[in-house]
Amino acid sequence: MHRVDGLGEGAGDATPNEGGQRGGLSRRDFLKTAAAAAAGVAASQVFSVPTVFAQAGRVRWRVQTVWDAGTVGYTLFEQFTQRVKELSQGRLEIQPFPAGAVVGTFDMLDAVRSGVLDAMHVFTLYWAGSMPVTGFLSSYALGLSLPQEWEVWYYGLGGLDIARKAFADQGIFYVGPIQHDYNIIHSRVPIRSFGEFRGKKIRFPGGMIGDVFKAAGVSTVLLPGGEVYPALERGVIDAADFVGPAVNYNLGFQQVTKYIIMGPPSTPAIHQPVDLVDLTVNMQRWQALPDDLKELFIAAVREHSWNHYAGIQKADLEAWPKYRAAGVEVIRLSEADVEKFRKVAIPVWYEWARKDQYSREAFLSQLAYMKELGYVSDADLKGHEL
Repeated sequence: MHRVDGLGEGAGDATPNEGGQRGGLSRRDFLKTAAAAAAGVAASQVFSVPTVFAQAGRVRWRVQTVWDAGTVGYTLFEQFTQRVKELSQGRLEIQPFPAGAVVGTFDMLDAVRSGVLDAMHVFTLYWAGSMPVTGFLSSYALGLSLPQEWEVWYYGLGGLDIARKAFADQGIFYVGPIQHDYNIIHSRVPIRSFGEFRGKKIRFPGGMIGDVFKAAGVSTVLLPGGEVYPALERGVIDAADFVGPAVNYNLGFQQVTKYIIMGPPSTPAIHQPVDLVDLTVNMQRWQALPDDLKELFIAAVREHSWNHYAGIQKADLEAWPKYRAAGVEVIRLSEADVEKFRKVAIPVWYEWARKDQYSREAFLSQLAYMKELGYVSDADLKGHEL
């Protein structure tokens, strides 16, 4: 669910047509709620105190998330901001903004660099166009596929250091990864095997993921998130990758597609099995923070990561019966299909690893880990070198 060079997706971008239901909430009511929230945000911008202020040792940051107001993701983000205030005894306050409230979702990197926002809470892969390493800072097709594997890579195998160095070059401090969900493909037509992807017109993020599916014969389309629902509804595309079950149900995708395409139980999402969010902060704002609040904030983000994951997974469990009730068929590809995709994916991994030094460093450490886990063998990698 990612954007490259200005195009991509986010829960804050997709809206079904008028009358579409969002888990029982009509689109009109949902948009009225969102509009009210946005109006409140706009007013707060006009009359707010400066972005960062010190009053009796207090600091206040403006932080925008990728999540729309009213979604489970935004609720969990608000809970995180309250937790930071509680843990810091009011010394650090986070003023939360939903998707698009201050700047467009895909303008957030520039907004944090420039100080328009103090920090952002957004999907790491959105920046692959300008920061190729971000393609390796979240899951990619047939790479590490379990949340705990990414935790090991970040906190045990040097991934956090790579991420922090790469973002520091942008004038940004990378606090840490935030666990989220796997992504699923919604389709107007049944796709039951690797071969049946060929010739289909499917909305995918760019970067490595889009390149893998191009190599598999897919006509990939880059669409901003807000265009996914209408494109599916009109039949402009056959299928679309997007986020996970709960958010997608709320966005009404079950109304315009009859099928969900997934991998086998061992690999539920072939293309994005661990779609990581992160929390990054303007470097000057970070450096101005007292050391004890830095440590507290890092710990709070790590706690939020697993609270966020649990909250999203709970919502997913509640969503699946709703899809069945709506008559949506879940199609699972086979283990043989997974191996065919892996053969297509491996050359693309190497292409992206050659883009810069950070990408190379991240990939080589992940590749060594994947070999130990049995994801790939020396035979799979024969003929591929950096």
